[in-house]
Amino acid sequence: MANSIWIINEYAGSPQYGMTYRHYYFARELIKKGYKVSIITAAYSHFLTRFPVTNGKYTIEHIDGINYLWIKVIKYSKSFCKNRVFKWFDFMLSLFFIPYKSISLPDIILVSPTAPFPILPAWFWAKRLNCQLFFEVRDIWPLTLSELGNFKPTHPFIKFMGFFERFALKNSDQIISNLPNYCQHIKELGINRNFTYIPNGISLGELKNSEPIDAKTKNKIPKDKFIVGYAGKFGILNALDILVDAAEKLKDNQDIVFLFVGDGQFKAEIIQKCCHLNLKNVFFFDPVPKKQIQSFLDFFNVCYIGLRKKKLFDYGISPFKLFDYMYSGKPILHAIDARNDLVSLANCGLTVEAENPEAIVRGIIKLYKMSPQERYVLGQNGKKYVLKYHNYEYLTDKLLSLIPQAVEASSILVHN
Repeated sequence: MANSIWIINEYAGSPQYGMTYRHYYFARELIKKGYKVSIITAAYSHFLTRFPVTNGKYTIEHIDGINYLWIKVIKYSKSFCKNRVFKWFDFMLSLFFIPYKSISLPDIILVSPTAPFPILPAWFWAKRLNCQLFFEVRDIWPLTLSELGNFKPTHPFIKFMGFFERFALKNSDQIISNLPNYCQHIKELGINRNFTYIPNGISLGELKNSEPIDAKTKNKIPKDKFIVGYAGKFGILNALDILVDAAEKLKDNQDIVFLFVGDGQFKAEIIQKCCHLNLKNVFFFDPVPKKQIQSFLDFFNVCYIGLRKKKLFDYGISPFKLFDYMYSGKPILHAIDARNDLVSLANCGLTVEAENPEAIVRGIIKLYKMSPQERYVLGQNGKKYVLKYHNYEYLTDKLLSLIPQAVEASSILVHN
């Protein structure tokens, strides 16, 4: 049995520092099962809400039983800027020189990059320390960069990044993804490998200890209204401008209002659009701590999630906020065109066409006209589904089931 695991993810966070939490949750569950876990991550990213204090290039901090190895890296101002690219290489090169003797030597290295460059030092350490290498894909790069940055597949940087992606897929002992149709992408690359689907989910311990929002924030929430709410990042893919278009079409309905909770690069743009349209039915709130999200969702009548129409989503989606929504017991309006549709599968709301404000309006009106009991049943369907299939105890067991397979696969690679 493996007893020590390294998780390499330059965007790993914790409740103390902010997003993202997938590997923090995995680590907590692994520790409960007797494993030692070290998360190796960058001390700066645009996902963090506050930054760790670093002492030199490498700093070790113990958080809830997890060894965090923070790597000091180049800072950048926005998610789409050149310095972020330099930070990718800074992080990758720094991984080769980590003070590995200061943390438990691993039996498993799970590398979960965005841009795939960290696979090279992860592979180096797996060979040097004679341990298993797991490659996890949460976003498909360089495809993501091609679609969002309008780079052609023949662009030299895209081809360069693609080399690392192929290297990872060919040289890892196990491939994991939170995208259910990721196998299709592997086939399109001409690589014959299987993968294991492990989606995102919820931490039951955290949700059971949720905290109420403060009285000042609570008093700003409209009373006696039908609230369509969004809680999350104001990112380029979230299509929140389309939700604003839907709000504009419903501005004469005095009962329906829209709440946006969160922050992000495009928040100012969304606020400006609402001001330009002179919308009085849209309200904005600052981000709240993770422990208060459920308390905020309690005020929603409908939870909204939307995405742009992109080829990326042909391979599936696994957005964090969707599972928070499902646990809240509120019906969900799902404006996403993707291969997997958890809202329809769990029968916990309505799915409408992405980037179509008229379809969103029709969905809102349909939910608005339902009885409270009908909306309650939809919400409870989602809660039951997420508790059964998307709690991190269950997901961690799926991860651990791969360990004997990894040992066997490594043996085959050696003998061949």
